[in-house]
Amino acid sequence: MAPVVEIAKPLTPEVKPVVLSELSTGPKVSALSLASIKAKRELEASQKANVKHYDELPKEPFTETEMLLQWTNFAQKLSDKGQKIMATYMLINDPTLDGFTIKLELPNEGSKVDFDASKNELVGYLRGKLHNHDIVIDVHVNEVTETKYAFTPMEKYEKLKSLNPAMELLRKTFDLDV
Repeated sequence: MAPVVEIAKPLTPEVKPVVLSELSTGPKVSALSLASIKAKRELEASQKANVKHYDELPKEPFTETEMLLQWTNFAQKLSDKGQKIMATYMLINDPTLDGFTIKLELPNEGSKVDFDASKNELVGYLRGKLHNHDIVIDVHVNEVTETKYAFTPMEKYEKLKSLNPAMELLRKTFDLDV
C-alpha cells in the first residue's frame, strides 16, 4: 500500500488593524494667552539655537570641473522634473568659475529674469554638493542690440578687408578702385 500524504492547510496570517495613537502635543493653549506667548518665545529661542553661524558653514575648495559636473547633474534633474526652460538656460553656455563666483552668460534680459527666479534652488544644490557655502552665481546678459550693415561700396570693402586682410593686397595688385 502507498503511503498516505496529508496536505496541511496553508497558514493565513492574522491581519491586525493598525491603531494609531493620538499624538499629544501637550495641553492646548489659546492663541492669545500668556502661555501661548511664552510657548512661542521658547520655540523661537530653540530655532535660533539650531541656526548655524555663517563661520561654521563648510567652505571647501572645488575645481571648475567638479562645479560643471554638478551643474549638468542639476540641469538633468530639472529636465527630468519637467522644468525644461531652466535646464535649457543652464546648458546654453558653460559657466566659468572665478574664485567661488560662478559666472553665467545668458542671451537676453528675459532669460536672466527667469533664471534669477529659480536660482536659489540651484545655489542651494551646489552649496550642498560642493560643500562650500560661499558660492554665488553672477548672471551676465550678452545681448547684441545693434547690427551694423554695410551699404556703401567703401563700407562693404572695409567689411571684407576685416574678414580677410588679403583683400588689400588684391586691390593693390590689380589696381582696383573701391
